[in-house]
Amino acid sequence: MSVAQKERIAWLRLYRSPNVGPITFKRLIAKFGSAEKALEALPDMALRGGKSKTPKTPKAPKVYTEEEALAEIREVKKLGGRFCLSCDDDYPESLLAIEDTPAVLTLLGRGKIDDIKPNIAIVGARNASINGRKFTHKLAKQLGESGVNIVSGLARGIDSAAHEGALNTGTWAVVAGGADVVYPRENQGLYEKILKDGLIISENKLGTSPAAHHFPRRNRIVSGLSLGTVIVEANTKSGSLITARMAAEQGRDVYAVPGFPNDPRAGGPNKLLRDGAILVESAEDILSQIASPKMIQPIMFDAINQQEELVQGVDLDCEKNTALDADDVVSMLSHVPISVDEIVRACHVSVSEVQSVLLDLEIAGRVERLSGNRIGLVDAG
Repeated sequence: MSVAQKERIAWLRLYRSPNVGPITFKRLIAKFGSAEKALEALPDMALRGGKSKTPKTPKAPKVYTEEEALAEIREVKKLGGRFCLSCDDDYPESLLAIEDTPAVLTLLGRGKIDDIKPNIAIVGARNASINGRKFTHKLAKQLGESGVNIVSGLARGIDSAAHEGALNTGTWAVVAGGADVVYPRENQGLYEKILKDGLIISENKLGTSPAAHHFPRRNRIVSGLSLGTVIVEANTKSGSLITARMAAEQGRDVYAVPGFPNDPRAGGPNKLLRDGAILVESAEDILSQIASPKMIQPIMFDAINQQEELVQGVDLDCEKNTALDADDVVSMLSHVPISVDEIVRACHVSVSEVQSVLLDLEIAGRVERLSGNRIGLVDAG
């Protein structure tokens, strides 16, 4: 096995290991330089981040083994699929540019992830109206015929209509469960059609059943792959509005199709329009925006620590010899997330020392890192 192959397997193992989320993964690679070295460090990190003021010594977490990784690789190959890692040359730059880049994507289908066509996401209500579905189908078809690839989430309603309209020109379905799990089951036929020329994309292991917490994670990939996201129909509490918010946070365009005020499904798009979304009445409204698309700059691993040194009001040289205790940091936290900057100010030590302790706590499963460089408790006990 070559060095490159070993590192790819280690990349998969690290991302599948307990308590290693997308942001934590990036920080581990930035800290240790490779997935292999990060894997070697996980047990010690978990012990340091575990509860030290208890009689029992905390147990090191069970990392994803090489045998498990090789078995997963074999299963994906059996289905004719492959992995796309965030260290690969063909990994989409648009996804590298988001804060919580998925380090591992499972791809099924004949499409190519490095297709040079621009991506536009179209999402909306599951209980879509007939007119909403018809408009979506037409919009996706016209965008596809103009050289745009359509990205959506394979849900019933608007998502399905978007995929169906783009079947002949190109469409990617980002799913919440494993890439081999069709949800909802009624979309089995559509799933198989997408496999013929498009892509089924997932960051989860094969066989994973979609759970509630998987959908927001899926949505960030839908918006992250795309130059912009179109909301067709959605009530004000719809998950589609979460996708729109993620798109805006990722620096992407947000589009909305206006609806009749008395229809609850118009509440989401109309609210987005009031908040500054781009009005969509035809494909031309989108095509005119992406004619000269803005460059999306990837967030490189080696830039993470540089950004963290720019903490206003903190003397990074103060008390560098002070040993920061994991339990002391935990005592400052609650289930309401706070920024890392606030923790640094409270601890009076360097940013790097705080980040090191936070990494240990993450691997130990005591804290979780959220978007916006925020930290919150997983278990207050």
